[in-house]
Amino acid sequence: MRGLLEGAGGAPDDVSSPTFTLIQQYVARRPVAHVDLYRIAPDEVDELGLEELASASGIVAIEWADRLPRPLPGAVRVQIEDCGGDTREIRIERPAGAGYSLR
Repeated sequence: MRGLLEGAGGAPDDVSSPTFTLIQQYVARRPVAHVDLYRIAPDEVDELGLEELASASGIVAIEWADRLPRPLPGAVRVQIEDCGGDTREIRIERPAGAGYSLR
């Protein structure tokens, strides 16, 4: 999350663990919202207004997105798998036809 916020033009030291906070918003060149669904049941997700948050924020990063009752339109899915030690495998899936560039 720190790297994402820094890439969006924010201060990485501002990041705190949202363990007891469902949605943490950060000020950056592109606003960032960090959502943690760990303690949420799928039937409770709609009450959070994530679609509205996504349309109002620059970037919405959702942890435990498997708890979403349905995919969010236009969402880019990033999976990070711990392969042991300092090794991670990162998979990025984007919606069909979406034009994104990494800079």
